[in-house]
Amino acid sequence: MVHNGWAFNRLLFTMTALGMDPPPRPFLKWAGGKRQLLPTIDKHLPEGLHDGTITRYVEPFVGGGAVFFHLRQRYPLQDFHISDFNPDLVNAYVVIRDELDALLDALQVIADEYLPLEHEKRSEVYYRIRDEYNASRQDPPSATDRAAQTIFLNRTCFNGLYRVNSKGEFNVPHGRYKNPPIRDAENLRSVGMALQGVTISCGSYEICEPNVDGDTFVYFDPPYRPLPNTPSFTDYAEKSSFGDEDQRTLAAFFSRMSGRGASLMLSNSDPHVTDKEDDFFDNLYSEFPIHRVQAIRAINSDGEGRGAISEILVTNYEVSG
Repeated sequence: MVHNGWAFNRLLFTMTALGMDPPPRPFLKWAGGKRQLLPTIDKHLPEGLHDGTITRYVEPFVGGGAVFFHLRQRYPLQDFHISDFNPDLVNAYVVIRDELDALLDALQVIADEYLPLEHEKRSEVYYRIRDEYNASRQDPPSATDRAAQTIFLNRTCFNGLYRVNSKGEFNVPHGRYKNPPIRDAENLRSVGMALQGVTISCGSYEICEPNVDGDTFVYFDPPYRPLPNTPSFTDYAEKSSFGDEDQRTLAAFFSRMSGRGASLMLSNSDPHVTDKEDDFFDNLYSEFPIHRVQAIRAINSDGEGRGAISEILVTNYEVSG
């Protein structure tokens, strides 16, 4: 059952505030996830979230959803819109919202086959499911089965990466985990509840435009501009390579949405990490406040480079303190 409207949002907010339900957290590991950055994002949120003048939240690069889940349980907004370019990611969100029990059943079937096995036999199961997943990209057996496979592969692949090749095929090798949380029913139920009444869409960030007005807070978390000589995971969805020209187009969109009176925040890499003379974003967002913050990189290809690194937050409002 999908609940809608202000009454349900207020109910969810009240239940979470009273500790009656475990808070939802990202159900997938996702490159560029923002869980480690949440305290910093909190300090840079617009005042309208606190005084109630903002009533709608829009996130067009939702990814793992850490910021969405964080705000969902803290602010009783009337309206939530999330979207992403990755169709399998969006499908997983929709299935958790609308078909949770069927999804849990499908995950249980996979877990019952996979978990009792030794690593070598687990690998056979993993690669069989990965092959099925890639073979059925254009015609999956069902949305529920597709979502179950997405979650399984994410939870058992190497380092929790989502990566596809030039053909759009998921190509991450099998990982080595003792007891991966393939069927995390408690969190999936919390996520399913948090997604009730939320509009979920698949497409480029421009599709959010009709939902942006003066009562809206929009958080943009696009594929980061790669830094030279550092790991880069920008191609997380088929045909989603996000180059400098795409960054410029997004900046123009950001400026246009600012003109609508919305409160905006955008995350990206800080070119100064590798080149103090690279003012790409300083020039691109010169009309807006740019905040350099410390972030923890949670996913890298080789385990090196984990730790604090400077990133930027762009806002179209001043931040006190």
